[in-house]
Amino acid sequence: MNAEREYISEAITPDPGTADTFAMARGLAGLPSGFTWRGQHYKLGSILKQWKCSEPEGHRQGAERYYRKHYFQVRVDSGQTMTLYVVRHTKSGEPPKRRWWLFTIDQPER
Repeated sequence: MNAEREYISEAITPDPGTADTFAMARGLAGLPSGFTWRGQHYKLGSILKQWKCSEPEGHRQGAERYYRKHYFQVRVDSGQTMTLYVVRHTKSGEPPKRRWWLFTIDQPER
């Protein structure tokens, strides 16, 4: 089955107090059990895939590389497949809610 991918790249608000503390204890991103985007709540079902993305420190060529983003492709309670990511280190003064982002939504073709 083919799907149509919609690129979103908007901040989401994770459900407070639902981060995966087991993952966080191992130094990984603590995926929340749900989130709100554009006023609608989504509950996470299953994790389909996850990966990390590294970037050079200060975006300088030849600098040490650090994992900055951790991506999760998940199925949500609406049946949609969404890709979320967390920015591991936010810029100074940036609100914590801007750490989690909805990257894409895959819609089944009709």
